[in-house]
Amino acid sequence: MKKIVIALDGYSSCGKSTMAKVLAKSIGYTYVDSGAMYRAVTLFCIQHNFFQGDRLNLESLRKEIKNIHISFVNNAETGLSETYLNGINVENKIRSMEVADKVSIVAAVDFVREEMVKQQQEMGKEKGIVMDGRDVGTIVFPDAELKIFVTASPEIRAQRRLDELIAKGNNSSSFEEVLNNLAKRDFIDSTRKDGPLKQAEDAVVIDNTSLTMEEQNEELMNLYHKAIL
Repeated sequence: MKKIVIALDGYSSCGKSTMAKVLAKSIGYTYVDSGAMYRAVTLFCIQHNFFQGDRLNLESLRKEIKNIHISFVNNAETGLSETYLNGINVENKIRSMEVADKVSIVAAVDFVREEMVKQQQEMGKEKGIVMDGRDVGTIVFPDAELKIFVTASPEIRAQRRLDELIAKGNNSSSFEEVLNNLAKRDFIDSTRKDGPLKQAEDAVVIDNTSLTMEEQNEELMNLYHKAIL
């Protein structure tokens, strides 16, 4: 059976990562969370005091970008891949609101995107990969055999994100705070100069506002089987 590249793009907190993880696990593919890569770079910037409020020290980041290596290692217990920043597991740290509030700023930097895209394309050379993000089907893998664009209503997305934070022990964020954060990220992601969030012309749109997990997974599997014919 031939291996393909599957690209999932769409708005934040649409459940892209969950969709991609489940699909990759079901078909035996490698899962790469491209958004986690930008979150990891953002965490690096926070840890190294490259931020003054929302102002990012671009020169400091430019000097370090080639030393920032992102990898994904499979967790034997969960069967899912986790994000590593320079060899250190940062899967939980990159999911904080502090990182979420600044990731779009970092992701909009041209030399950051250039380096991350280079690392992502290297990961996909052997095919058999499921990657989700904002520009996977348009910039990273424009020739991907299957492209999917995921969307959902802002309110549903905010509630999902809040539930995720609470599940991880973060009870300090309000629904309004999360909703405003998503609106801010949507605007920055969609209007940035390099690799803006947009639907590839040949992408299949999935609006999962009212879909159950079972319906969503069934639709993904159907799309996969059609793509490998």
